[in-house]
Amino acid sequence: MVTGPGIRKAAAVVLTVGLSAALAACGSEDGGGDGGDHAGHKGAPKLSVSGAYVSQPPMDDMAAGYLAVRNAGGGADELTSVTTPLASEVTLHTTKGNRMKQVSSLDVPADGRLELTSGGDHLMLTNLTHRPKVGEKVSFTLHFATSDPIEIKVPVEPTTYRPKD
Repeated sequence: MVTGPGIRKAAAVVLTVGLSAALAACGSEDGGGDGGDHAGHKGAPKLSVSGAYVSQPPMDDMAAGYLAVRNAGGGADELTSVTTPLASEVTLHTTKGNRMKQVSSLDVPADGRLELTSGGDHLMLTNLTHRPKVGEKVSFTLHFATSDPIEIKVPVEPTTYRPKD
């Protein structure tokens, strides 16, 4: 193996140039670069909840909940569970045609929305502590696969209520 001051200097220059290029590449992916899409670098979910309500239940032991989860972030998430003092159990349901099926989570797409609506995907609240009345506010905590839980107050609306949107 050949060694000497010239070889060591050349190796140091190559190493310095290589490290500089690597650091420059990293720096451009933190938002300070060309603004292009960098494969493999997705943003975090940025979730907010709107339009939440519970229909006043016709029965004493079961109710349905509806809401929209907006994701303004570049990363997807999943609604994994919901808890409320109103019910001992809240399950997530998806509806295809006229068939309702319980699921373990519902997708919240990146830069998109999860819509829980009457006749569509929704929450089922069972074993109610009491039958909620119109105008009452119910606390919900939404739990996600990656995002922090979101706590909301949900109004109870008449059984026939349909949101304007």
